[in-house]
Amino acid sequence: MTTTLSAEAVPLHSAEHGYRYRWLVLAVVLIADVMDLLDSTVANIAGPSIRRSIGGSESTLQWVLAAYTLTFAVGLITSARAGDLFGRRRLFLIGMIGFTVASLLCGLAPSAGLLIAARVAQGLFGAVMIPQGLAMVKASFSEADIQKAFIPFGPVMGLAAVLGPILAGFLLKADLFGSGWRSIFWINLPVGVVASYLSLKYLPRNLERDKAARLDPVGTVLLTAASALLIYPLVQGHVEGWPGWMFGMLAASAVLFGAFVVSERRSAHPVIEASLFANRSFVGGIVFLGTFFTAMSGFMLTINLFMQYGLHFTPMHTGIAMSPWALGMAIGAGASGAVLGEKFGRRVLHGGLLVLGAGVATTWWSIGHSGMAIGGWGLAPGFIIMGLGTGVIFAPLFDIILASLADSELGSGSGLLNAVQQFCGALGVAVLGTIFFQVLPDKGFVDSIRELVLIGLGCYAVSFLVVFLLPMRAGAELTH
Repeated sequence: MTTTLSAEAVPLHSAEHGYRYRWLVLAVVLIADVMDLLDSTVANIAGPSIRRSIGGSESTLQWVLAAYTLTFAVGLITSARAGDLFGRRRLFLIGMIGFTVASLLCGLAPSAGLLIAARVAQGLFGAVMIPQGLAMVKASFSEADIQKAFIPFGPVMGLAAVLGPILAGFLLKADLFGSGWRSIFWINLPVGVVASYLSLKYLPRNLERDKAARLDPVGTVLLTAASALLIYPLVQGHVEGWPGWMFGMLAASAVLFGAFVVSERRSAHPVIEASLFANRSFVGGIVFLGTFFTAMSGFMLTINLFMQYGLHFTPMHTGIAMSPWALGMAIGAGASGAVLGEKFGRRVLHGGLLVLGAGVATTWWSIGHSGMAIGGWGLAPGFIIMGLGTGVIFAPLFDIILASLADSELGSGSGLLNAVQQFCGALGVAVLGTIFFQVLPDKGFVDSIRELVLIGLGCYAVSFLVVFLLPMRAGAELTH
């Protein structure tokens, strides 16, 4: 992998430094994306260990995940515009350094409340960092070799998904220097320090800023408040016994979401481009992401809780037991990205959902058949089938949804899709986690999982139907 070129090959633009070191720029951006992915994965596995160590209610496990994904989602919507306004290199550095410091604070947290606060900080700094990376990769590579830059993303992220649960289990079992669960956050420290140094030295400087870019503080505040008022009662309601003020928060959330829509229509610089919601295909894509990631994120959490609380798996055992799921995702994404997505277009999403549904049904049958005597090998067939279906969907999904947008809408559209993915991940953790703990006392672990399977299948059925609204394939002609 070379990082230097002859003078003739280097384009004469302000990002010449970035082009010369383009592969190092790509490496730094990949590190940031892997840190974000692993942070969600390892926190999922470590949830029960965290609760045993620092206490907290059942909802603590949900908050450790939802606090990160919710703030990440809300922050994503405005951070892309902020990059245009304040400079992408600067914001990437602020995000990377802040994310690393927040990881340190997560590991030092003496209580559940302070851990959740540190996770909020992680999510905000992650949201500042991640959107800037893709823009800098595009600025560093020429049009002739930009496609080469995207080749490593699938394999690297797939490998990270496979290794994440195993790494979390290993760190928890190793109990390095008596750190216990804290090491899953501290692993970010050396990585973050190295990535920050590489960012300072190699990221492209003097990228052009959009002088016309503006932030919409009113819309941002309304969206943030509405999201928080929705998620809080969904996570905390069952712990508090659903008092009346919880329903008041849900009602206030609906009012603020409505106020956000009104504000967006009147704003000269809206948080979300209004034209996106006039596009039927794009709206269908948002519905797909919402139902798909709500089910997937919630189901992954509850399966993890079932294994650790119900089957008494150790974190290491849980990580290994979930590795067929992650391995299936890597294989499915590789096959879909290389062949299936290009050949079959949106039909690959239908195929992936059918495979995913078969995997969920297999897991349901396996748990129902073996009950609490089931082991990792009994769960493996359903897990790997679910992983294959999920991976097949992942690879072409964003490209297909974005295919109906004009070039001027791509930046705002991709940012919104990422935000919806993260927000609905938090929503899935909140809703399905709450249902799991609500049903568990009366029906037990097996029946709780089986009821959640039905909810998940219902979400996937909605996803299946809205695929018909999407463009036939990535790069399709505009339909509006």
